[in-house]
Amino acid sequence: MQQPSEKGDGALPFRHVASVEPAPAKARWLVESLWAASGVGILGGLPKCLKTWLATELSLAVASGRPALGRFQVPAAGPVLVYAAEDDLPSMRTRFQAVADARQVPLRDAPVYLVDVALLHLDDKAQLRALHRTVEKVRPRLLVLDPFVRIARVDENSAQEVSAVLGSLRALQRQHDLAVLLVHHMRKSPSPHPGQQLRGSSDFAAWSDSALYLVRQGAGGFLLCGEHRGAPAPPSLRVRLDPDPSPHLVLDDAPGADPADGPDSPLQQAVLERLRLAARPVPTNELRDLLKVRKATLLDALHDLAARSLVRHDTLGWCMK
Repeated sequence: MQQPSEKGDGALPFRHVASVEPAPAKARWLVESLWAASGVGILGGLPKCLKTWLATELSLAVASGRPALGRFQVPAAGPVLVYAAEDDLPSMRTRFQAVADARQVPLRDAPVYLVDVALLHLDDKAQLRALHRTVEKVRPRLLVLDPFVRIARVDENSAQEVSAVLGSLRALQRQHDLAVLLVHHMRKSPSPHPGQQLRGSSDFAAWSDSALYLVRQGAGGFLLCGEHRGAPAPPSLRVRLDPDPSPHLVLDDAPGADPADGPDSPLQQAVLERLRLAARPVPTNELRDLLKVRKATLLDALHDLAARSLVRHDTLGWCMK
């Protein structure tokens, strides 16, 4: 067996794969089914699609050890560090207090810390070093940065510029063994997969170990979709903001909920969006080319929508029912 490289011999450190201890099963999750332990990733959605509410929910769950969204367990609680570029500190206190009250969590006992600076630009080496020093002091299990467009003065369509910022966050994650949740906006144009709908470079989706996407579904409702690099994607969930007893997210997919009240997947969402925009029936092959999916996959989605009386097919193609 090849021996590990010696320090100072000029080679990069390396180890035989069998000498690396595997991660315990529970340690694989920061929030079970939703976010990988020590994983980086994106929380994506259109503006006003509850992204900051979901980031608040996950942050409070990690800090308190209470289940996220009332359902998803946190195997090991720990401190959380949050930088919310678009909300002032009193607004964030109000938001966290609302979720804490709804989840019956004493907010004073939850180790959630807000970065108290007006601007934070991670493409600035001095500010990046300051973030490293802050992480060293707080030692968070989760770092939340909301949103990307406010924390880096780069062209989000430039793979080179975006990858430099994401690379610095990956280095931060590895050096300090924490999870990083980066909030990012999605484009309004529909896509068969929500990761393809993220604004800017495809590096955002490629970088993520875990990703959560909020897709609008009807009046006031949203579909929460997830994916992971090292685990199967969780089932999609219907979520909404409930004002009582204080504003917080609730799941609408409890046993007994009607599965036919809306589309179940991002592909079905994209199909309905295309058909709404079309002034005529759209043939299957044209839909396939527009959405860039396999025909068999598209037909499965169309037949499911038709079975729920959301679309219909005639000799000219598919249209809304």
